[in-house]
Amino acid sequence: MKKVLVTGASGYLGGRLCHALLRHGHSVRAFVRPTSELSCLPRPTDGDDCGGSLELAYGDVTDYGSLLDACSGCHVIFHAAALVEPWLPEPSKLFSVNVGGLKNVLQAYKETKTVEKIIYTSSFFALGSTDGYVADESQIHPAKFFCTEYEKSKAVADKIAIDAAAKGVPIVAVYPGVVYGPGKVTTGNIVARMIIERFNGRLPGYVGYGNDMFSFSHVDDVVEGHIAALNKGRPGERYLLTGENASFMHVFDIAASITQTKRPWFNIPLLVIETYGWLSILFSRITGKLPLISPPTVYVLKHQWAYSCEKAKLELDYNPRSLKEGLAEVLPWLKSLGLIKY
Repeated sequence: MKKVLVTGASGYLGGRLCHALLRHGHSVRAFVRPTSELSCLPRPTDGDDCGGSLELAYGDVTDYGSLLDACSGCHVIFHAAALVEPWLPEPSKLFSVNVGGLKNVLQAYKETKTVEKIIYTSSFFALGSTDGYVADESQIHPAKFFCTEYEKSKAVADKIAIDAAAKGVPIVAVYPGVVYGPGKVTTGNIVARMIIERFNGRLPGYVGYGNDMFSFSHVDDVVEGHIAALNKGRPGERYLLTGENASFMHVFDIAASITQTKRPWFNIPLLVIETYGWLSILFSRITGKLPLISPPTVYVLKHQWAYSCEKAKLELDYNPRSLKEGLAEVLPWLKSLGLIKY
């Protein structure tokens, strides 16, 4: 089995990836910041069902020295670290983490000499919107317009990954959709956060009129897609780890059906949501707490982000569950935590 480094190991996706890698028998080095909250990780040196072991390495992907030390002796790097925020008061942080972090990983690969493969976690945003069609891995972001600075940072990083692959770096890029499922309720778990708002009365109506379209990916399907990319992914290739394409209106309807509660009875125009977003930003600058909804979020909702994962199904045996199946797991989980009632 491989000695594996996971960056972003304390994150929503990274934590569950560490658990899965241990179950598959790999030795995992979890790269975390000294201030990271580690409840999502197994205890260091403990196995996770199948005899794998985990150790912690402290540092930051923006700190090259700590990253290089963490790479020592590893055969595989899962680069899952990312700053996932639609709006930040200092957007430069998105580029230092999402772009600078990848550059550091690629430089560390050159210096360590032991790394055989890099699995890079990109994002559907890196490919750009798909208004009126369903895209596949051949799409490259046109870079003419970006809804968010996060989208721009991931698109810039994606081109760096593509250039590295062209130069022979054994990098496999994977592109999850809107990741949802049990785990940390972070910005990256936007579905859970919107469901919480919906069932607590803070989001009483549909957001928009159902013209949005997103590709929803259950977190555990994405994790298995990552491991399949390690075992079967061809270096230099790109794989969409997406799922069912649907609107958030459809998400709310499925949630109402599963919980046997009433569906929202009105639509909130995006203009109203955008105005609320600007007020949220003003409030955020006063309190320091990042807003759930900001104007860039609304810009995203004005577009469609629909993708096909047929390549991953064919080459990686990727098998995403339906949105209904996934939400049937998420809703009871949120209820068990006391975050929603129905």
